[in-house]
Amino acid sequence: MEFKDYYSVLGVEPGADEKAVKSAYRRLARKYHPDVSKEPDAEERFKSVSEAYEVLGNAERRAEYDRLRASGYRPGDSYQPPNPGGQGYTREDFEGFGESGFSDFFESLFGRARTGHGAGARAPADSRARLDIDLETAHAGGQTRVDVGGRTLDIRIPAGIAPGQNIRLKGQGAGGRDLLIEIGYRPHPVFELDGRDVIVRRAVPPWLAALGGALDVPTLGGSVSLNVPAGSGSGKRLRLRGRGLAGKPAGDQFVVLEVRAPAAENDAQRRAYRDLAAAFGETVAQDAPAQAP
Repeated sequence: MEFKDYYSVLGVEPGADEKAVKSAYRRLARKYHPDVSKEPDAEERFKSVSEAYEVLGNAERRAEYDRLRASGYRPGDSYQPPNPGGQGYTREDFEGFGESGFSDFFESLFGRARTGHGAGARAPADSRARLDIDLETAHAGGQTRVDVGGRTLDIRIPAGIAPGQNIRLKGQGAGGRDLLIEIGYRPHPVFELDGRDVIVRRAVPPWLAALGGALDVPTLGGSVSLNVPAGSGSGKRLRLRGRGLAGKPAGDQFVVLEVRAPAAENDAQRRAYRDLAAAFGETVAQDAPAQAP
């Protein structure tokens, strides 16, 4: 069988940390997921990416794989499992390759008791799917429906679930295997996310920024009133503790102020701007005469 370079599959360096490995997996899994990808070899690429992450995303398997790789194997090299039919692996260990969804190479390395499923047993591969939810659902939790393999399943979303986390559905995958639903977040028109902290940008008029006052702001739990301190400028960040994404602990919400002057659309508003300029010792040009049609 052929040696597999899992680092090349994920496009990461051998010294990549756990965060880099997980990030590479998420990016490629989204790109090649058979439910969304139009690539002709999407399914095979998705399987390869998933298998690589099964190894590099597990500290014990990665260490064992690294020991093998350090012995000089490179992509395309022929690999022979140690002691076939002898004291190490037996022929029975390699029967039924592909049934779990993993390659022969993976099975030869991790198909025995070291997978944690008992001597001579191979861990069946979980079926996988992805579900993108809105931020409000992630915050509050609740029931949602997802179509997987032509079936409609009702799924309970735990409050505070983070992107990249999985929901396991026992026996709902192909061949009675478990189904892992990876959660993603849909882009939100108002909220930005930084970990469990939520960021909201709010436009405020200059008089509110200068004099201070109450400002209604949206949060994941509904609208609240926020006190804007006098003398606030654009870019000032105000914190609403515990108003971020649910969790233990919950995140905070940060309101970023953007001071914007409204356009003067009538004579009274233009006079008000001229009076404001005069109060601050500034002079402004008189209104330009209207252009003839």
